[in-house]
Amino acid sequence: MTINPLDQKLQHSIMLLLGTGLVSGALSPVFAHTEHEADSYSDLGVLEVTGRAADLLGQTDSASTGFIGQPEFEFRPLSRPGELVEVVPGMMATQHSGNGKANQYFLRGFNLDHGTDFSAMVDGVPLNMPTHGHGQGYLDLNSIIPELVDVVEFGKGPYHAEVGDFSSAGHVRFHTKHRLDKALLKFGYGEYEYYRGVVANSHQIGDGDLLYAGEVNFNNGPWIKDEKLNKFNGMLRYTVDEGYTGYALIFNTYHNNWDSTEQIPQRAVNSGLLNERATLDDTAGGDMQRYSFSANWWRDSEYGSTEINAFAVYSDFNLFSNFTYFLDDPVNGDQITQRDRRYIFGGEVKHSRNDEWFGLDWFNTVGVQARHDYIPLVGLYKSRSREILSTVTEHDVSQTSVGVFLENTIQWHDKFKSIIGLRGDFYHYDVDSHNIAVNSGSADDAQFSPKISLVFGPWFDTEFYANAGYGFHSNDARGTTIQVDPATLASASQVDPLVASKGAEFGIRSQAIPGLVSTLSVWWLELDSELVFIGDAGGTEESGKSQRYGIELTNYYKPVEWLTLDFDVALSEAEFSDAPANANEVTNSVGLTIAGGATVDLPYGLFGSMRVRHFDDVPLTEDNSVKAGSTTVVNLGTGYRYHDYKVELNVFNLFDSGDRDIAYHYTSRLSGEAVAGVDDVHFHPVEPRSIRVQVSLEF
Repeated sequence: MTINPLDQKLQHSIMLLLGTGLVSGALSPVFAHTEHEADSYSDLGVLEVTGRAADLLGQTDSASTGFIGQPEFEFRPLSRPGELVEVVPGMMATQHSGNGKANQYFLRGFNLDHGTDFSAMVDGVPLNMPTHGHGQGYLDLNSIIPELVDVVEFGKGPYHAEVGDFSSAGHVRFHTKHRLDKALLKFGYGEYEYYRGVVANSHQIGDGDLLYAGEVNFNNGPWIKDEKLNKFNGMLRYTVDEGYTGYALIFNTYHNNWDSTEQIPQRAVNSGLLNERATLDDTAGGDMQRYSFSANWWRDSEYGSTEINAFAVYSDFNLFSNFTYFLDDPVNGDQITQRDRRYIFGGEVKHSRNDEWFGLDWFNTVGVQARHDYIPLVGLYKSRSREILSTVTEHDVSQTSVGVFLENTIQWHDKFKSIIGLRGDFYHYDVDSHNIAVNSGSADDAQFSPKISLVFGPWFDTEFYANAGYGFHSNDARGTTIQVDPATLASASQVDPLVASKGAEFGIRSQAIPGLVSTLSVWWLELDSELVFIGDAGGTEESGKSQRYGIELTNYYKPVEWLTLDFDVALSEAEFSDAPANANEVTNSVGLTIAGGATVDLPYGLFGSMRVRHFDDVPLTEDNSVKAGSTTVVNLGTGYRYHDYKVELNVFNLFDSGDRDIAYHYTSRLSGEAVAGVDDVHFHPVEPRSIRVQVSLEF
C-alpha cells in the first residue's frame, strides 16, 4: 500500500497534537512509516485547528466527531460560559437557577440534567463529579475562561474506547492555549449591573512559557431579586514544548457565589401573584470553590507516542433550593440545602504506535485511567432561609474507578479502515451514612465495553462511517447501598453501580462542494435502566429501560474568505422501552434542535455574528399531554478591530423573546393551597433582551 507523503505529514502533525493533549484518540490516524521516523518530527509543524471547515476526511472515525478552534467562536456572543458546549452540533445549554449553578444540557434526546451522560474535561482534568450533592455527574463549566480555550474536541455516542463514564450521549474536551502572542486586557459592561474583566499574558521563562490569567465577573441579572453573582477565575500554566517532547504544569482556581431566581409555577403567574421574573424563595442561591492542579508529559519517538497525565482537585459546594415551596412542610417551607466537599486524584497513562504487520498498516493505542473521589461530606438538609433545620441524608463516600482501554486501527485498503476498541472499567464504592446507619455499605461493579467503527472512502471528497459500541454511566454511590428511603423510612430500591448503554450510528461527511462541510448521521442508543438516585430527594426514582434514536444534519459553509455560515438540525425521539405506548415518553427530552448563524470578518476591522437557536417537542409528562412549547432566541454580536484594540457590542435575545429557557411538570404547593398540592408547569423564562459592551487591548 502506498501512502501519500502529504498524508504522512498530516499524520505526524496529528500525532504531535495527540502527544500534547490537543487532540485525543477520537481522531483516527492515517499511517506512515519511514526508516528514521523519529528524526522527521522536528521538521513538522503542528496542525492548525481553525474550525469545522478543517479537512477531517481520513482523520475521524464517525460523522459526529470533530474539533473546533478558537477562530470559530472568537466572535460568537456568549451570555454564559456553559454555552461553550453549544459549539457541539445539536447541543443546547439552558439555566433554571442562577448563573453560578451548572447549566442544564440537552443532546440526542437526553435531558442530561447537569451532565449524567455527557462528559467534559479541561486539559485532561475531569469536570464531571460522581455522587455529587446536587446530581450524578454534576458538570459545571463556570471555571472556564473562554478566551483561553484553544481547541474544543467533541464526539457523540459510545464508540470511543478512550472515553468512559458519563459519555453515552457524548463528550467534549477543552484544551487551553500554551502561550499568548500578546498580553490581553478586556473589560465588559452591560445591563443589569453586569461587569466582567479578563487579564492574561505569557512570558518565556527558561525552556518554557508561563501563561497566567484572571477573570472577574459580577452580575445582578434581570430578576426582581438581584442575583449578586460574584465570580473569580484564575489560571497559571507552565509549558515546555520541544515539538516531540514536553510537559505542562497547570493550576486553576475558581470561586463563585450567587442568589437564585428559580423556576416558578405557571398558575402563580396566571393569577397575578408573581411576575415571571420573580421568585418564591428569595434566599435560594449557592456558593462554589474549586482548585485543580494537573501535570502532563508527552513524548514522540520511533517507539511511538506516550502521554502521562495526573491531576488533583479540591471542590466545595453549597446549594440552597426550593422547588415545591410548601408541599412537604407547610410551616417552614420546602427549602433544601445540598452540600458537597471532595478531593479528587487521578490520571492516565497512554501509549500509541504505528506498525506494519502482515503487509498492512496498524495503529494501536493502549491506556490506563484511574480516579479516586474522597468525599468527606455529601449531604441533603431541610432548611429555612439557609439555616439548617434537620438532616435528610449525610454521608462520607470513597469512590475508586480504574479503566483500561485498547484501540486498534487497521488500514485494509486506501478506501477502507476499521477501528476496534475494547474497554474495561472497575468501580468500588464505600459509603458511610451518618444519620441512617442501614444505608451504609460497599459495592463493586465492572463493565466491559467493546466498540467498532468502519470507515469507507473518501470518494468524491465524501466519507462514510458505520459505528457501534457499548458504553455506560455510573450511578450515585449512595443509591447502590440504600436500604431505607430517608423521607418515608420505607424500603428503597438500590441502583446498579454501572448502567450499560449500547448504540449504533451511520454517517456521511462530505466536502464535495468547495467551501462546504456537511455531515449526516442516523443514530440509535439504548440504556439498560434509568433508575437513578435523586440528590434533591435523597432517594431513588423508578424508571426502566429506554431507547433513543434520531437524525442529525450539520453544515458549515465558507463561500468567501470573510463570510462563514453554519446550520445544524437534530431530530430525536426518547421513550421507555417497557412502558405502554401512551405513557412512554422520557420527560424533558428535546425532540428538535436547530442552531445556525452567520459570521462576517470584513476588511478594515469590521466583524459581526448573528446566531439563532431553537428547540421544540419537549414532553413534560410521560403521556405527552403536557408539553413545554418551543423556544427561539437570537443573539447578535458586532464590533470593530483596529490594530491591537477591539470594541464589541453584543445584544442577547435580540427580539426580546418571552419563551421559556426550561420547564418542568410536577406537584407543588403555594401558601394557602390544598395540602395535596397542585400539578402544574414550572418554568424559568429566557433572559430578556440585554446589551453588553466589551473593550479589549492586546499589548
